Formats: sequence, structure tokens, C-alpha cells
Amino acid sequence: MPMDKTFSRRAILKGGLVAGALVPALGLVAGSAQAADLPPLDLNDPTAKALGFVADTTKVDDKANPTHKPDQHCGNCAQFKGAATDARGGCNIFIGKSVPNNGWCKTWAKKVG
Repeated sequence: MPMDKTFSRRAILKGGLVAGALVPALGLVAGSAQAADLPPLDLNDPTAKALGFVADTTKVDDKANPTHKPDQHCGNCAQFKGAATDARGGCNIFIGKSVPNNGWCKTWAKKVG
């Protein structure tokens, strides 16, 4: 079947630019939806135990974790994948699990920006 319509190079480039701009935006929306669906991190998880993870930063044993500061929590950690206002979010350390905003572990690093 012959094609009666031809496309200009300009139309193809314009369509490609629009599609290229939409792909990352769709990824952000999908990533946010997925973070809410992640199962909570089990406190008995071996990695969580090894990293001193606690679900509430106010419960950190300061003698065992002398670098811990009261204002450190998952919500302001560079590893936290959620927004600072999210109750839970994904974590780059505990892949496939969600952590509470108010949690803490030994890998805490200040989120920049």
C-alpha cells in the first residue's frame, strides 16, 4: 500500500524533540507511583541491621552511633528517593523497599539542593 503523505525533516525533528521531552517526564511520574507501592523495609533485614537502621531517628543509640545528629533522617538524606514531605520513599541503599521519612541509618548523607 503506497503512502500518500510525506513528512518533512522539520516535522520529524520536531516530533522527536517533543517525544524526547516527554520520556523523562513520564519516568518521573512512574517513579513516584512506584515508590508508594514499595514494601516497607523489614527491621530484621540483615543489611538494615548491619547499617543500624531505625524507623525513628529519635530512637538512635547515640553511643553506638556517635556521628548521628538529631536533625538527620531519611527525608533529608541523599539516598532518599521521595520528596522531603513524603511519609515514605524509596532508598538507594535498600533497593526495592521503602523507608520512613523519619528513619535513619549509618549511610546518612546530607541531601544537597
